[in-house]
Amino acid sequence: MKVAVELSEAQLEKLQQEAGRLGVLPEQLAGAAVSDLLRAPDREFRRIVDHILRKNEELYRRLS
Repeated sequence: MKVAVELSEAQLEKLQQEAGRLGVLPEQLAGAAVSDLLRAPDREFRRIVDHILRKNEELYRRLS
């Protein structure tokens, strides 16, 4: 699916610069950024769960 996004001139220039620096097309960089953004809540949730499990590891060991 294609999605149109309106960028300011400064944003477009920055996107093109970063894409060039990474050796990808601006469209590829934008797509990767959107994919990362959409996965972020899952990673944040996992980070929090891991933190809680490590924090309470001794308690869980004693309860088992």
